[in-house]
Amino acid sequence: MTALERLVRQPQHLWLRRALFQVHLWIGIGLGLYIVVICVTGSVLVYRNELYTAATPTPIIAAVAGERLTDDRLKERAVAAYPGYQVTNLFRARNRDAAVDIWLKRGPETRKRLFDPYTGKDVGDSVSLGIRSVSWLLDLHDNLLSGPVGRTVNGFCGLLVTVLGLTGLMIWWPGIQRWRRSLTVHRRVGWKRLNWDLHSAIGFWTVLSVLMFGITGAYLGIPGPFAAVVDFLEPSTDANLGSRLGDGVLYWLAYAHFGRFGGRSTKLLWAALGLVPVVLFVTGALMWWNRVLRRDAGPELSS
Repeated sequence: MTALERLVRQPQHLWLRRALFQVHLWIGIGLGLYIVVICVTGSVLVYRNELYTAATPTPIIAAVAGERLTDDRLKERAVAAYPGYQVTNLFRARNRDAAVDIWLKRGPETRKRLFDPYTGKDVGDSVSLGIRSVSWLLDLHDNLLSGPVGRTVNGFCGLLVTVLGLTGLMIWWPGIQRWRRSLTVHRRVGWKRLNWDLHSAIGFWTVLSVLMFGITGAYLGIPGPFAAVVDFLEPSTDANLGSRLGDGVLYWLAYAHFGRFGGRSTKLLWAALGLVPVVLFVTGALMWWNRVLRRDAGPELSS
């Protein structure tokens, strides 16, 4: 039997498939926690705008009490309330009776507070806990709370997720006689077989979304190589400025990652697809546990 015939009929015995399986396995194990964090936060942040809207507090409107304080007087009151701080920004709302947003800084610490425009009294935090929480989730998802370094790590992890999707698709193929069985989840089987069916079927039907999230995540984290490829294939000139096909592709790579098109249905779909890698990691980890860890633990644990 030739290598091609074995690939078609009995791919399980090919050394290349076994090697790809090891690549798939160890990347999945290594990225497990990362996948859970990034996918859960990403699915939540599909609704980022809605979350920000819900977390935005009602503006504080001060009771009219004489003349409004000038900007300088408000800054004096703010510094008096927070000794050692310096005012860096002052923002007034369109409604002149609304509380004034003043930012104060002392060393690396910044405070953002609201002050009554008439009395100069501190009336609360200008950034609500809800807004801070959503912003923290966004920073965790985009930058791993580590600025440009975290974003770069995200980019390389996106490439590894792409490799996971490609190797998973390659090792999914069970042979010409059994491939249809790997497309569905079977009933009345043991939980180990059910877990295998879930991993196999879900992985096959959602592989395009996994690849999409991996590639677009890689582009958002490390856009330089993608832009270099576009420049190599279609050098920028005055004639094609703003009309290159590659630029359009890069635009859609960023746009597709967030699913902010098509309305509520698309957002719901993107949020659900974003959780698929978590399901694949959990089912894959269970398979690894049953095949490797329980076996190596000996008869007492395996019984």
